[in-house]
Amino acid sequence: MSSGGVGGRPRDDALDEAIIEAAVEVLTADGVDGVSFAKVAARAQTTRPALYRRYASPTELVIDAVHRVADQGRPDPSGDHLIDLEAELRAFRDGVEQARTTGLAGSMMLGSTEPTVVEAYRTAVVQPRRRRLREILDAARACGSLTAAPADLDVAVTMCTGSFYAYALAGEAPARDWPRTTARLVWRACGGDAA
Repeated sequence: MSSGGVGGRPRDDALDEAIIEAAVEVLTADGVDGVSFAKVAARAQTTRPALYRRYASPTELVIDAVHRVADQGRPDPSGDHLIDLEAELRAFRDGVEQARTTGLAGSMMLGSTEPTVVEAYRTAVVQPRRRRLREILDAARACGSLTAAPADLDVAVTMCTGSFYAYALAGEAPARDWPRTTARLVWRACGGDAA
């Protein structure tokens, strides 16, 4: 990934931003294999040499785009772990829908996807989300809100986001209250009380 201009040439921050935004658009529309310097340059209204000055390969550009997709922030803790679980799932749902990344997630399971891209996606997107969900459930268990001691919280974390992708595979859209119903289902399965 590029971090400065070549040969002392000053970087154009506005062009940098236009390129990465264009890369995210191409990535989410066409998948990893659809990203090329030509497509991104056209969408960013610049030239291919401008991309070559910043990136050694389209793979580097894809990795930067993956990090941009991941940069969606996280909800502020409320002090109520069930509310926090629902908020995290809502942020996940909204992020997937806004960036249209369901297909991007699927491309990470293809054998043809560059391993460095898959690793970037896991590191920047999947692992932080799973860690945040697990932290909420661990905190809820520690304070006694979740009482099912044998409940496997790793499975619970997978159930949280996995059900969203299951809808996508089935060609169905989850209901708008998916974050609430999923959070409460997982919460009850782990021994919590949920209205």
